[in-house]
Amino acid sequence: FYKMLSSCSKVGDPRPGQPYKGGTFCAFLPGNREGQKTAILLKKAFEHGLTFQIKSCDGEERVTWGLIPHKTSWHGGKARNGYPDAQYLHEVGAVL
Repeated sequence: FYKMLSSCSKVGDPRPGQPYKGGTFCAFLPGNREGQKTAILLKKAFEHGLTFQIKSCDGEERVTWGLIPHKTSWHGGKARNGYPDAQYLHEVGAVL
């Protein structure tokens, strides 16, 4: 789980100084060795501010997923950001 608090955007964000709405985000990884390696890389990406971005949605700024793909469901397949997706760990590893 990622919990992003509401705050004000910084220099480099779409509208510096404007408030934005946070949110709670959930992502899933398999509990195997490759999933654990991916979790470490995702943590580093988060620590460097690469996991989320601020976007304008319906007239308000809000935190959204960034360019790093995350699986947000155990079901639904690739089309719904879920599993099964045999290529996900390879693809996210290449992005990271």
